[in-house]
Amino acid sequence: MQKSHFFAYISRMRFIQRWALMRNTAPENVQEHSHQVAVLAHALAVIRREVFLGEAAPSAVAAAALFHDASEILTGDMPTPIKYDNPTIRSAYQDVEAVADRKLLNMLPEDLRSWYVPLLTEVDPETEVLVKAADKLSAHIKCLEELKAGNTEFREAAAQTRRALEAMALPEVDYFLEVFLDSFSLTLDELK
Repeated sequence: MQKSHFFAYISRMRFIQRWALMRNTAPENVQEHSHQVAVLAHALAVIRREVFLGEAAPSAVAAAALFHDASEILTGDMPTPIKYDNPTIRSAYQDVEAVADRKLLNMLPEDLRSWYVPLLTEVDPETEVLVKAADKLSAHIKCLEELKAGNTEFREAAAQTRRALEAMALPEVDYFLEVFLDSFSLTLDELK
């Protein structure tokens, strides 16, 4: 039986720091972020199904979210202002991410690989929409938490991520913003 390094690499998500260009009161790594994105993506899928009577598979969406930044184990986290600075950089970085995803996928034993293809390389378009929304929502929540801690470094990022969430025009996101978002600005004592 051939040995595989796949899960050892996946466990290294905890060493990849996010928000590298900004001063953080609470550092965040890719593993923590991926967990939060999975929780949020699952919630958005449940909201889509239960509130708006749409089609979504919450478990599949959550699983895809857990692996949405797996390529960063090999590439590191590219800060958003750089990644989206121009189309050439964005396209080149997407190519690098695709190579990293394929490299991770090829680390798996052949008989397990088909389970991870949809998580690393061939995400369903509807799942991708919800994962991207959850990813942006996670970034916005991080900004709110930093602002709550008095870190004004995140003021513009909070405004940008909020605008991006609203521009998605997804009823699930609007519902989450209306029903759940304010709680992230409260203290523990206020969460009663």
